[in-house]
Amino acid sequence: MTAVIFGDLFSFPDGGDAATNRVHTYAKGLYENGVNVHVICFLTEYTRSGDGIKDGIYFYHPLRQEKRNKNYFIRNWYKLLKYFNTIAIFRRISKKDKINAIIDYSMLLDTHLFAWFLSKINGTLLINECGEHPLRNFQNSAWKQKQGLLKVRIESYLCDGILCISQFLIDFYKSYGIPVAKLFNVPSTVDGERFSLEVNSPLSFQYIVYCGGLTFQKDGVHILIESFAQISKKYPEINLVLIGKGDSINDEMILKELVQKLGIKDRVFFLGLLLRTEIPAYLKHARILALARPKSLVADAGFPSKLTEYLVTGIPVVVTEVGEIPVYLKDNINAFLAEPDSVDAFAERLDFVLGNYEFAKEVARKGKELADSIFSYKYQAGRIIEYINSLKK
Repeated sequence: MTAVIFGDLFSFPDGGDAATNRVHTYAKGLYENGVNVHVICFLTEYTRSGDGIKDGIYFYHPLRQEKRNKNYFIRNWYKLLKYFNTIAIFRRISKKDKINAIIDYSMLLDTHLFAWFLSKINGTLLINECGEHPLRNFQNSAWKQKQGLLKVRIESYLCDGILCISQFLIDFYKSYGIPVAKLFNVPSTVDGERFSLEVNSPLSFQYIVYCGGLTFQKDGVHILIESFAQISKKYPEINLVLIGKGDSINDEMILKELVQKLGIKDRVFFLGLLLRTEIPAYLKHARILALARPKSLVADAGFPSKLTEYLVTGIPVVVTEVGEIPVYLKDNINAFLAEPDSVDAFAERLDFVLGNYEFAKEVARKGKELADSIFSYKYQAGRIIEYINSLKK
């Protein structure tokens, strides 16, 4: 079997965001299950990576530009060439292997349409990846919602299958008449091997860590900061470390102003974006891995990849009880769950873990067992292969 992972939401082989991590786990899992895997990064990314192979996985960057050209017309000419370069890449792949499936990972209708075109000229299945609610960017007005629904119907009609990260998304598609046979639940996936290496702590102090986008509505970083402020005097040896960047400069500025206002400027460290290879060391040496995600459409539909990475480290995890998180995680059993949108509730869970750390480590061990089983990249890739084979019948 040969599969192509195609889209404009991820980088490869580098990058550390949720989409990139999911593609890494898909690609590695499929490869280790005997599938030939090709990854095509269709986003407009200026990189020196070029085309290559890493750990048996072929990757391509059809834009083929190392830096952004100053000329507007030249830039758009290369963006147009990207389509022809991608067609040429598919031709090269198909000359060596028959492509069985294209896994399309994008939020853009034109990219989905191009993926459908590629599937038709190559005579292969087209499977859409859906890791977040497809209408989350179409909520501003009734007209925008209608646009979003039309987009969902077009994309769903043109593809052969949809990989949904949650049961919520499966129910969403079913409610709009998408056949059940097209829908397949693949929860968040994680590569435990990334976190198995023995590494020294990158910091000289004890800390609680959050790793991801420094956002308000999606991940509630402000709630985490305020919760930490509540317990900071009780645990003067513990600091808070935030890894990542905001969706805008304004987000980070507001968070830093909040830290200043709460009087914990010397206790909170903003590390910015880190390389994907650097992140495991920070997570493995934390006292707590925290995610104060609030209630939202995003939380209901998705399942944070950072959470499965947290779990697989074997470090105590404090997370809010939103979306499908409580389907897999139970408070005081394999994680520590807090009521969402409550600074006091999250602070209480942080305090409990730090005050009962031996018990917390046992809970963390069970969390790791869960991540190594149901969230395992290789196990889930095996299920994807079975699903692809079922679509071929």
